Amino acid sequence: MKNSFVSLLILSCLFSPFYANAQKQEVHIKNDLWGRIGHNVISTAVPFLLIAPDTRIGGMGETGVAVENDNNAQHWNPAKYIMAEKDYGVSVSYSPWLAGLGINDIYLLYASAYGKVTDKDAISGSIRYFSMGNMELTNEEGEPITHTHPHEFAIDLAYSRELVPDLSMAVTGRFIYSYLSTITNTDSKPGLAGAADISLFYHKKLRARVLAGSKIGVGLNISNIGNKISYSGSLERDFLPANFRLGIAYTMDIDKYNRFVFAFDVNKLLVPTPPIDTVDAEGNHTMFGKDNNISSAAAVFTSWFDAPTGFVEEMNEFILNLGIEYSYNDLLFIRTGYFNETEKKGRRKYMTFGVGIKYSIFAIDAAYILPVNQRNHPLQNTLRFSISFDFNKGGNNSKKQSI
Repeated sequence: MKNSFVSLLILSCLFSPFYANAQKQEVHIKNDLWGRIGHNVISTAVPFLLIAPDTRIGGMGETGVAVENDNNAQHWNPAKYIMAEKDYGVSVSYSPWLAGLGINDIYLLYASAYGKVTDKDAISGSIRYFSMGNMELTNEEGEPITHTHPHEFAIDLAYSRELVPDLSMAVTGRFIYSYLSTITNTDSKPGLAGAADISLFYHKKLRARVLAGSKIGVGLNISNIGNKISYSGSLERDFLPANFRLGIAYTMDIDKYNRFVFAFDVNKLLVPTPPIDTVDAEGNHTMFGKDNNISSAAAVFTSWFDAPTGFVEEMNEFILNLGIEYSYNDLLFIRTGYFNETEKKGRRKYMTFGVGIKYSIFAIDAAYILPVNQRNHPLQNTLRFSISFDFNKGGNNSKKQSI
């Protein structure tokens, strides 16, 4: 037994330098590959599910998972409805798409509603509809055949529950319909899918000696976990845009009239990173990365460590969002934010701006996007609008004072 142990120790000492050198060589190759690749963007089906649908959060850099008093929390984190100041609410948002290019028939329409069943239970729902405009189909000679209207929609229903004081949870079910066909092939069909979200929200009042009030919110939303979607029996099925979103928001009441909200979110797609195929001078192929032909459930876990070039690329898959909101007397709101996606994962970088007016049960908000790099955005040079209504049971809609 002792001799076996000594032999094993000697073999380990002999081979460990070769193993260490192999590891160093692999790291060097991956670092070199990461430096050489242009982009390795993760793509999914139905990306309209990730578009910020409302203008309050849209004006705050899309930092919506932990911000309180959010009428459109159905998209960002329906667990927040438990902490809403009012008992019921509805909201409608309209976002013109590519309006800056003079296109007027592509748009996103979003409507949501919530209601508190008890102080500890709430139900909510939403519908989002994305129109891609009217298209004229032609044959090989360019002669018109017919017209088509590609469009997508999703219907949500959520149940929220307070687990313990200051902590709530929500579960959301989603039906997805996607009609993208622009060909007359009889094998094409609309894509259908079902998905679910799970979200948490923690909300706590803090002690603030020199402020009128202070609160912190922490939110988590894992969304669009569902089956793959296909548009033809002969095509491979595509992943839904499963997404991890974690955020924190700090509300600072300067006095009874002036309030600031500071928010930060981090996002990551929970779908496989595409592997990279390299070719050397002799024409030999080497594949870096993991096989992305896996189930949606498996991808939720493997997507955290499947980047072909390793840890640096994995970290670059996180999207960072910053947002600020100033409000005066819960009447006038001014917002700004920043959306940051790394260069090799999409290069979306833009500032957001927003304003809002609230009076009694009614509120109207507007948002605007300004890209900060050379990549254009479909919503640039475009104003988006939302209108919402919040009210209490029995018609008592007096504003609750912030603490």
